[in-house]
Amino acid sequence: MTEGQADGGAPGGDVYDWFRRGERLLAERHPAAAVQLLARAAAAEPHSKSIRETLARAQFDAGEYAAAAENFRAVAQADPSDDYAQFGWGIAAARLGDFETSAEHLALAVAMRPHAEHYRKALRQTRATLAARAGAYGPLLPGAPGYLPPPEGPGPHDDARDEDDQR
Repeated sequence: MTEGQADGGAPGGDVYDWFRRGERLLAERHPAAAVQLLARAAAAEPHSKSIRETLARAQFDAGEYAAAAENFRAVAQADPSDDYAQFGWGIAAARLGDFETSAEHLALAVAMRPHAEHYRKALRQTRATLAARAGAYGPLLPGAPGYLPPPEGPGPHDDARDEDDQR
């Protein structure tokens, strides 16, 4: 039996021990291992905000974006004023390609903590993605649906160059 393990492969200790070890594993950049302990802790204490939020962070870092979004959502729904849960839900949704949900929850996080630069940056990125997908920046390649070729004739700066050439 290894340290921290009880009979049958279950972790030793109680829920608080699992939570603390999971936090430590996450801090040491072992998110997949942290998920294992934190998921057990969350199953034992499903209404614990701190366990669910830490589990969501570990899931996000482990690339389990759908699970992370679900846990951030649960925390945010239990406490809509939790800016970090709103932020986490927003960035997890972005990783899943759901930029509409991402923008909604990142905007809430920014409204609650307007000076948090990482919140604002994530919201700008999500809004830029939505704008690009909506065609706000125009088509990127000739031949794409809706592509408009440049107008014929001189451009807006051609007159100025012609005047310089005549001098």
